[in-house]
Parts: sequence; structure tokens; C-alpha cells
Amino acid sequence: MRVVATAGHVDHGKSTLIHALTGTHPDRLAEERRRGLTIDLGFAWTDLPSGERMAFVDVPGHERFVPTMLAGVGPVPAVLFVVAADEGWKAQSAEHLAAVDALGVRHGLLVVTRCDTADPGPATAQARARIGPSSLGGVEAVAVSARTGEGLTELRAALDRLAARLPVGDADSPVRLWIDRAFTVRGSGLVVTGTLGAGRISAGDVLVTARSGRSAGVRALHTLGEETGPVRATARVAVNLRGLDKESTGRGDALLTPGGFLPCLRCDVRVHGGAPATELPRTAVVHIGSAAVPVHVRALGPEIVRLTLPAPLPLRIGDRAVLRDPGLRRVLAGLTVLDPQPPELRRRGAAARRAAELGAADGTPDEASELRRRLLVGRGELTAMGVTVHTAPVAGDWLADPAHWTTLRARLAEVVAAHLVERPTEDGVPVEAARHRLGLPAVCLVEALVTPPLRLSRGRVTAGPAAQPAPVTDAVRRLVAELDGRPFAAPHSQRLAELGFGRRELATAARHGAILRLTGNVVLLPDAPRLAADRLSELAQPFTVGEASRALDTSRRVTVPLLEHCDGQGITQVLPDRRRRCAPSATAPG
Repeated sequence: MRVVATAGHVDHGKSTLIHALTGTHPDRLAEERRRGLTIDLGFAWTDLPSGERMAFVDVPGHERFVPTMLAGVGPVPAVLFVVAADEGWKAQSAEHLAAVDALGVRHGLLVVTRCDTADPGPATAQARARIGPSSLGGVEAVAVSARTGEGLTELRAALDRLAARLPVGDADSPVRLWIDRAFTVRGSGLVVTGTLGAGRISAGDVLVTARSGRSAGVRALHTLGEETGPVRATARVAVNLRGLDKESTGRGDALLTPGGFLPCLRCDVRVHGGAPATELPRTAVVHIGSAAVPVHVRALGPEIVRLTLPAPLPLRIGDRAVLRDPGLRRVLAGLTVLDPQPPELRRRGAAARRAAELGAADGTPDEASELRRRLLVGRGELTAMGVTVHTAPVAGDWLADPAHWTTLRARLAEVVAAHLVERPTEDGVPVEAARHRLGLPAVCLVEALVTPPLRLSRGRVTAGPAAQPAPVTDAVRRLVAELDGRPFAAPHSQRLAELGFGRRELATAARHGAILRLTGNVVLLPDAPRLAADRLSELAQPFTVGEASRALDTSRRVTVPLLEHCDGQGITQVLPDRRRRCAPSATAPG
């Protein structure tokens, strides 16, 4: 099936033409028939000479109903642009063309109606001159008379040629059915209709609504007035739903594949075919799909603006929209969505930098470009924005820009080295601390960055298990001899230097667990806490610092930091009067 919408000035015979082509008058409402004026969207279909079935969305031409016209044209890939031979190009012809051009519609036919009442040549030439510079370009033109039937055979042949040029809808994409009607059928419940531009729908499917996120089961499907099995894009479809009522959805809402789209509350877009971005009003209405939504407009650069929406819309990169001033009843510009999930702009100059960043973006989803801009992004998030992903995740669902990932790995090594200098007694930096220092959103990313010589050990990132350098080994051997018989007689700084311990050697020996480095540059052997626990347990409990110093045969310089270390290990406990006692069930680490 192919789907085409009408466009053109009021009273130029759009509905009459569809009636002549299909045998069905698209005006459904009694008021429309009484007034002879299309007010709402109408629908009809026909079989073309090739056997291709074509559905028509007939739109109102009056200026008061431009939002309704846009709701019909928005999801449709082609238009039948209608101009009357006896009136030629009119004001509303221009506004409809501006809307079609803003939406980037590239396929269509020019139909010059009422050729039995006037020479169609001048109107055809005038319309082609206006349409040529638009997105429709050099359209084929056909002159017809719906009253006499003249030209209808030629029009059917032209429609067949148009159908052959139309792109085939991607049936493997997620469903996004913009709803243009919602009504209740007695005994069946809610039915919604729309043009299915992508995806496929089957009875039994569960879809969600864009407005509320509520789930709805597909009870049955109809297309072109008949119940049908699975429907694939492109098609006009009526969906009978369970789980929703008419009050919970309607025109402007959309049925979506669960997880297939992200709710967009702000987006960065390119402005084209109208006023420069800097001259746009601060508030306007954006028309996309069948939706018409008031938006706040913020210019970021000459062609880039940020739209802030009052309610979420399911937008993707490359979506086309119309920005309209409803007060002045005119199309302001066309829009192309560049980023439906943009970053916040918090710092001075951020808007200009963002405009420059998007300067070359044209709305074509490109994985490499998106990764360069986002640096880190979830695979599901990128796919939901319309990007085809080929890159394997670096961790979990996370994708990374390759250059940024390399930089992060180098920065992690720097973070570990700096941490070991700042806290040489610790065995590496905690993974969560590293995550915070690198500004990463998940711990799994830190873990994935760890490659030799770095390693993961007990929730920390540390330097690899390389052997101690020879000078360090020699210094430790001399310290062992120094403390033989008096294990708590920690050497002073000068003596440590004489033993071979400079700042680097102390940090390296502590990192390898060869020494116990306490505050105040107190250095002991790793078994000092265990030996202290043995001696202190023999004292009358509780005991003072002085009593501990005598038991350990050392000075307060050593006793105080050693006891504090033992407190932290659960070997000793501090009492309110600042005395201590050995923990009853504590086991000193060996």
C-alpha cells in the first residue's frame, strides 16, 4: 500500500477529486457535507492500474484548519498538490507548500483541477514555478476535471508512477504510529487510526502510548475498511486497542514499540527554509507527526535552536517538523531534529559551543559522529535515537568514542599513581573513588579500563604485581635487622634515610606490603599490629597510652599512631576516658 495526502487552497476541489478517483467521498462529518467545506481529515483509497493500492489522506484547505492539515501530511511520504485552473495559485496554496517544504516532502504530483472551466496551462505554469524551488522540486503535472472525468485516466497512470518512486517503509524498525483519530466502537472499544510509516503491527502485540507511557494490547487490525492480519509499513491502519479509553489518547499521541523511543522534553534542531534562528519568537508551536505542541525556542546559533517541550514526544535524529506562529497563522520555518537527548547548557558560552558542535550535523544518524559528541552512551539509548549501532560495547551496554576511551585509560593510570603518592599506605584507589575522579556513570566502566600494568584487587585499582626494585628490597632487609629484638622502635626520618628509605622507596615498600607506614612517618614491619595485640592483651584492662608504651618498649611517637591503627583494625577499642582495651573477640591480622 502507498499513502498520499492532499494539499492546496480551500475550494480547489481536493475532496471532489478524491471522490472521483475512489468512489468514496472523504468528508465524513455532517457539517462538512452541509457546508461543502472539509473541516477534519478524510480517508479513501483505490486500486491503481498496476494493482498497487493507494490510500489518500484528504486535508482541509481553509487557513483556520492548517493544524489539521499538518496532522494529516506530517506522517505521509507524498502529496497530491491541488490547484484550480480557474483560480490559480492562492494564499493558502503558498502556506500549504511552505508546510510541505518545511517537512521535507520530496514526492508528489501537481493536479490542476476544473480544467473544464478554464485553460489549465497558466495555472500549471504558475504552480510549477512556485513548487520547483521547494522540496518537491519539478513535479509531474496532470490536468483533470472531476465533473467530466477528463484527465482521470492520466492521473491514475501518474499515481502509479508516483507509487513506484516512493520509498518502502522499514518494517523492521520500531513502531511509531502517529494517531490522527480516536473513537469508540460499540462492542469493540477504542479504535485509533494513523499512517504507519515504520515497523509492523500484529494482533496480540503490546504497544505503549507516547503521552502517558501506558501499555495497550492490540485486539484487532483494519486497513482500508477490512479486518486484516499483520500490517507492515507503509500503510493506513486502524488499531482496536484494549487497556485504553478515548479520554487517555487521541490526535497527536503515538503508539510505540516498548523501549523503541526515548521521551524527548528538549531537542536541538536545525532551522531551514524560513527566518534565521536568531529572529524566531521565543514561543511557537511545533508540528510533528500528528502532534501540535507549544514550545519554548532558544537560539544557539544562526541555524541551530533548542526547543523545550511541555510534554514528551517520541523523536529521533532526522525527524522533520514545522515551526508555526499560530497567532500570525504562518509557517516560521522547517526543522530537522539533530539531537533528541541534548546535554544541559550550564556554563557561559555553552550555547555557542553547542551550535558549533552541531554545525556540520544534517540529521543523518551516524554512529561515529554521535560517539564523538557524547563520548559515552548506552547502546539502547543510541539505538532509540535512530542510530544503527555496529560498535561493540566497552562494558555492559555502554558504547565509547575510541579516542575518549584511550584518554580515560591513561587518566585512570594517572589517578592510581597520584592516589598511591597521596596515600602510600593504601593498596590502590577504590573503584568507586576512581569512577568519581574520572566522572564516569558506572563502576563497570572503571573495571573495563583496567589493563596491565594496572589490576583489580578487592575493589581497588592498583599498580600491577611487579617485584620490588632492588634498592627497596635492600632497605627493607636493613629495616628488619634494625627492628630485630625491638619491633616497635621505629627509626626516625634521618635513620630511615640511612637505611635507604627515600620517599619513593617508602611508598613502593608500603604498596607491596613490605612495611607498615603509619602517620608521622612512623615505619614498622607488617606484623607489628599482631605483636602489639599479644603484648597489650597481657596488660590490666583498660590501659593508658603510657602503659602501652612501656609494654611495647617504645615512645609515644610510635605508640599513638600504632594504637590508632589498631583501633581501626578492631584490635583495640577506645573508651570514653581515652583509655583503651583489647577487643574481646578481635583477631589481629597476621
